[in-house]
Amino acid sequence: MSIVGQQLLSGALSGFASTICLQPCNCPVDLLKTRLQQGSGSILVKPTLSPRATFIVDVARQIIASEGLKGLWRGTGATLIRNVPGVALYMTSLTQLRAVMAGSPYFAIAPLTGSSPPTSALPKLTSSGNLLAGAVARVGVGFVLNPFSLIKARFESSMYTYESIGGALVAITRSGGPTALFRGFVASALRDAPYAGLFVVFYEGTKREIGECLSQRRCIAVAFVMHSFSGASAGVIATVATHPFDVIKTKIQVRHEDRYNGLVRTCRTIWHDRGVRGFFDGMSLRMSRKVLSSAIGWAVYEGVLLLLYGK
Repeated sequence: MSIVGQQLLSGALSGFASTICLQPCNCPVDLLKTRLQQGSGSILVKPTLSPRATFIVDVARQIIASEGLKGLWRGTGATLIRNVPGVALYMTSLTQLRAVMAGSPYFAIAPLTGSSPPTSALPKLTSSGNLLAGAVARVGVGFVLNPFSLIKARFESSMYTYESIGGALVAITRSGGPTALFRGFVASALRDAPYAGLFVVFYEGTKREIGECLSQRRCIAVAFVMHSFSGASAGVIATVATHPFDVIKTKIQVRHEDRYNGLVRTCRTIWHDRGVRGFFDGMSLRMSRKVLSSAIGWAVYEGVLLLLYGK
C-alpha cells in the first residue's frame, strides 16, 4: 500500500473510531447545539419553542415532546458521510502538506533526538508551519464537504423537513442553484482556518513537551496516551477561540431571513439580539464533542500510522 493509501486508511479508521465511540451522544449534542444557535433573542423560531430556549435541558425536552426520542438523532446520515471520508481526506491532506513543507528550511524542524522508538509518524514543522498547514488543509476539505455540513445543520434544525440527504440536495439546488450548497462557507472558513491552525500548533507543542518528559519511555501505549491528551488539550483551546464563527455559520445556514444573509449582517443581528453572549451559544456542547473526538481521532490516526510504518 502506498504512503497516501496508508494515510487515507488511518484517517478513515480514525473517523470511524471516533464516530462509533461517540455517535450515541454526538448526534444529540450537535443537534442541541444547532437548536440553541438557530434561535434569536427577539424572534420565535417555532411556536412550540419558548422565546428564549437557552437551557440545554429545556431544548431537549422540547425536541422529545415534538419529535420523539429519535428526534435527537436527526442528521445522523449526513454526519457519517461527513465524518468518515471527511476525516480521512483532512488528515491525509494535512500530512501530505506537512511533508511538503518539511522540505523547506522556513518550516522544517528537527525531530526529537534519542535512541528510543519515535512516538509520532508525522512530519515536524515550526509553529508557523503547523498553523499554515492546518488552516490550508481544513479550509480546502471544508469547501469540498460544505454541502454535507449545510445539510447536517438543516437536518438538526427545526426549520426544515427534509426526508433524505438526496432530497435535501435536490431541494437546496432547486431553490437557490448549485451555489446554495456552499451557503455559510465563508463563516465556516473563518471558523475552520484558525481552529485547525491553532489545533495543530497546540497539539504538536503539547506532544513535544510530553515527549521530552517521557523520552525514556517511548512505546505504543505511551504514544496513545500522549496523542489523546494532546488532542484533547488542543481541542479545548481551538474551540474556545473559534466558537463565535460556529454560531455565525449555523445561523447563515439555517435561517432564511434577510437579516441573516451574509457574514457582516449576521454578526450585526446576533449582536443586536443577544450581545456578546450570543456568539457563544452552545459552546459547552461543541467543546465536549471536540475534546473527545480529537482525543480519540488523533490517537487512532497516529497509532495506526506508527504500526503501518513499522516504527
